[in-house]
Amino acid sequence: MSSLPWRADVKVAEHPARYVMRKLPQLVLLFWILKIIAVTLGETAGDLFGITLKLGYIDTALIFLAYFVVVLTLQIRAKRFHPALFWAVVLGTSMVGTEISDFLDRGPGHGSAPNGVGYGWGAVILTSLLAIIFVVWWRTGETYDVENIASRKGEILYWIAILVSNTLGTASGDWLSDNTGLGFRNAFFVIAGIMLAILAAHYLTNINSMLLFWLAFILTRPLGAAGGDSLIKPRDEGGLGWGTFWGSMALFVVLVALVIYQTIQVRRHPLEPLPYPINRRTGQPQEPNGAVVTSPRHSSELTDAGEASAPGRPRWQLSPEADPD
Repeated sequence: MSSLPWRADVKVAEHPARYVMRKLPQLVLLFWILKIIAVTLGETAGDLFGITLKLGYIDTALIFLAYFVVVLTLQIRAKRFHPALFWAVVLGTSMVGTEISDFLDRGPGHGSAPNGVGYGWGAVILTSLLAIIFVVWWRTGETYDVENIASRKGEILYWIAILVSNTLGTASGDWLSDNTGLGFRNAFFVIAGIMLAILAAHYLTNINSMLLFWLAFILTRPLGAAGGDSLIKPRDEGGLGWGTFWGSMALFVVLVALVIYQTIQVRRHPLEPLPYPINRRTGQPQEPNGAVVTSPRHSSELTDAGEASAPGRPRWQLSPEADPD
């Protein structure tokens, strides 16, 4: 996008017809299923590269980091929501987070090393880092509502928080399954029980929905790790014995199938654009993270930056300032 559609001193109310194409998915059941599969694949892929192939945490982390930087750059530059790209980035945060957590907790090498800080301290350090990120996020004036992020700065903060959350999820899952003696199978049931309690709190209490979202988001990582261990561990250790390669391949196939399904759904039912972003603290317009669109008053069908949708809705058209994706 070449420039902001308004100067910083122009009031948002003077431009009520400008909107921004969504870049992030809505929090429906499919989101959580894809999230769990993606982070589980990140766990098994990390074990495949770091342990089975004996590349070590540093080399594996560098490979995953290069992948993550590429897909994240493409995601940030995109003008709208692309399911394959979005979930490629989530997968990258899981893979990089696994390696960062393992290096922090265990030290370098392809097995447990004695010079890491340990699972408990690793979880403490990462929890503190995530808390700092949320404080910074709040002070920037960007919205915490992850379904309604429409600014470039808000999306960058979102991905930073997701990377640290997945890293924290790895460390906390390792601590729960190893340090407490529960093992990965019992840890899976404990985490699943906590997530059910969060789900009940969402529907039955007034607890802030974004607090519950991030708690659930963090917990999907150790839930996925425990599920991944159930697939790849030998049968005598309580797993199915698929190994890191076949376990990773099975998860990859399921992930691709569901991403294709989501892509078809998004094409059939385009996501509604968001209001042009404004800063919560200053009330000033922010740099949008997606294509800017406008909505004429009189129209009988919706075009999601050129794609037809259900009749009876306004027509969304690309603003002249927006470059097509």
